[in-house]
Amino acid sequence: MAGGSPAVVVAEEAVAAGNGNNKRDNKRLMNQQIYTRRPADNSAIPDVIFLILIANGVAYALQQFFPGPMEGLFALQPLKDPPGYQFPPFLPWQLITYGFLHDTRSLMHILFNMLMLWMFGREIERMMGPRRFLTYYMTCVIGAGLIQLLVGVIQGWGVPTLGASGGVFGIFLAYGMAFPNRRVMLMFPPIPMKAKYFVIMLGLFELSIGFSGVNNGIANFAHLGGMLFGFALIRYWGRRRRQ
Repeated sequence: MAGGSPAVVVAEEAVAAGNGNNKRDNKRLMNQQIYTRRPADNSAIPDVIFLILIANGVAYALQQFFPGPMEGLFALQPLKDPPGYQFPPFLPWQLITYGFLHDTRSLMHILFNMLMLWMFGREIERMMGPRRFLTYYMTCVIGAGLIQLLVGVIQGWGVPTLGASGGVFGIFLAYGMAFPNRRVMLMFPPIPMKAKYFVIMLGLFELSIGFSGVNNGIANFAHLGGMLFGFALIRYWGRRRRQ
């Protein structure tokens, strides 16, 4: 099954209060005008992220007991089957539900996605507010699914896709745009870099792997789709507010 996350694991690096980079980040945020308010909720897990974590956990548990029905009905099925295979039919709601399923053969798939969602998404939700954050996240999930379907049509066949990675990659993009000079630390290898360079590197990595034709079981173009639709939505919000 396609889906999954990149091999590079990232973690935030603390930034000293009052740092000049933070001031530039805040100025950039005000210029973009995509964040409507800064909620008073400073809980460790904001509301929408908490609900997404619960939904993914429940879906993962159901997959353990009902793998066939769950993945047949709710994973993103291709529009064209590969030669010699016949997958369940594509259904419209799968563009949403696939983002809440994960590969049951690898616990790291769901753990990585949920960790990245919490680590990078909590500040974005606090700045966007819960409603706009949910809209953004689901737009990235659906956009990633649409790109994955399109790639399958262009290739002549596709495979079932599942995982929250499309939404998570959209969160990566929003984080890089909101905090371009915030430093993140790669864990493998341990290299610090600014968030904007991390996002660019991640996009180029996914693009190169996608065009390489390597069958790595990861939906690289879906990841790019999440970033693309996220970028488009942020730009749309910015233009609408300026008007």
